[in-house]
Amino acid sequence: MQPAGPSGLGSWFVTRYARKHFDEAEEFLSKYILTLYVTGTSPRTKIAIDNLDRICKQELDGRYELEIVDVLEHPQRAEDEKILATPTLIKQLPPPLRRVIGDLSDKEKVLLGLEVRSDLPSSPTGST
Repeated sequence: MQPAGPSGLGSWFVTRYARKHFDEAEEFLSKYILTLYVTGTSPRTKIAIDNLDRICKQELDGRYELEIVDVLEHPQRAEDEKILATPTLIKQLPPPLRRVIGDLSDKEKVLLGLEVRSDLPSSPTGST
């Protein structure tokens, strides 16, 4: 009988088990958990939802969960999250928590605000 050491079955199991859970945690943290707070069914609400839907489909490739909360129907939730203006998008995960306020029409600023992109496209050299 061979002892379970560095080359034994015990080591293989621990490594395999740890790797499985690491992969699950990595997948969980790479998923964007988003909540969009809106007011009713106004044109501004529809624009924000359409813009966010387009951005998520183009840039997050299925790696997101989106919840839309109408502050008129859920005022306590809006108060708990300190929603002062709508539409407001909150990124819960991955950390850090981020907020973007407005109709989400500027895709690059939304991505920067959510930290999906690390920087806005640079302007041509020499311009101010």
